Amino acid sequence: MRELHILVVGGGIGGLTAAIALRRHGHRVIVIEKDPDWSVYGVGIIQQANVIRAMKQLGLLDEYLAAAVGFDKVAVHAPDGTQVALVPSPRLTEGYPANVGIARPALHKVLGDRTRASGAEVRLGITAVEIADDGEGVGVTFSDGSQERFDLVVGADGVYSQTRALILPDAPQPEYTGQAVWRYNLPRPADLDALHVYNGPTGIGLVPMSRELMYMYVTTPEPGNPRHPREGLAARMRARLAAAAPAIRELAQSITDDEGVVYRPLETLMLDGPWHSGRIVLLGDAVHATTPHLGQGAGMAIEDSIVLAEEISTGETPAQAFAAYRGRRFERCRYIVENSLAICRGQLGQGPPVDNARATAEMFQVTAQPI
Repeated sequence: MRELHILVVGGGIGGLTAAIALRRHGHRVIVIEKDPDWSVYGVGIIQQANVIRAMKQLGLLDEYLAAAVGFDKVAVHAPDGTQVALVPSPRLTEGYPANVGIARPALHKVLGDRTRASGAEVRLGITAVEIADDGEGVGVTFSDGSQERFDLVVGADGVYSQTRALILPDAPQPEYTGQAVWRYNLPRPADLDALHVYNGPTGIGLVPMSRELMYMYVTTPEPGNPRHPREGLAARMRARLAAAAPAIRELAQSITDDEGVVYRPLETLMLDGPWHSGRIVLLGDAVHATTPHLGQGAGMAIEDSIVLAEEISTGETPAQAFAAYRGRRFERCRYIVENSLAICRGQLGQGPPVDNARATAEMFQVTAQPI
């Protein structure tokens, strides 16, 4: 297709990588983000070899890795702390590590800086309140009262996507899994050179994310989807580690700052139907929100962005481009959503326990395939 004027709704990982990918194909891009402060929470994120490959495709690899810590294996432990497997991770980009841990604010800065440097415009504190597709273009009314016309709109606005609600009002809604994740930053031991995963009804992980810092994640059953007050969050997180392995209990004594705890209920969504309507298309959590058990939620959104930009740039019509994009992405994203949820359900006792070492090794094989 010719050069297009494209609106990206959402300034998170998926929206920013979409903007970068679309600019690399020569399209004009505006990104809107409802948060006027454009902030992200301060813990880390795991990203694996397929994401490192994707960052190379986006021309971001060196800046990205300069802000991250690389590692090439996953150490799997029994609930008592005994290491039961060491899973090597395949390197997909020659000369670079297989996985990284990175602080979310550091990743956000890398993506935000490149988005603006690419020539995309970023507008903060703005939402799209009306999106009108007339077949030839899309008229958008913004929350500040302004209006603008675009060739295409990309909804990258998360699991509770307003764009999805506007264009696919009958689409299924995200479902709470019965589990939540707690995250907290801690000093990184000098010998922590891998992702360390602890099996059991309470899932635990230790992830390096800088020379000085790691973060701990803890997945726990949370019946009824409680909304815990900020006050007392650190004590609640420590309490959920009372039966953990001795080394984890020792680390947990340093979880003392309520403000440092990031708590999030885990929800899941897989949109089996269309991922677009007319000239408006969705990506990332807006169509396939996953639990974090395989560490691939952000990775799937980044891959979506690359594939969508390719198909928009080569397809003869938006309908053709969007159908090809979904065709390339659906089974891969479904695999991540369903297999992550299987681990979650196994931890909750709602399904058979899943062997984390085997599931991780299989996931590495699947995500090593080209996008």
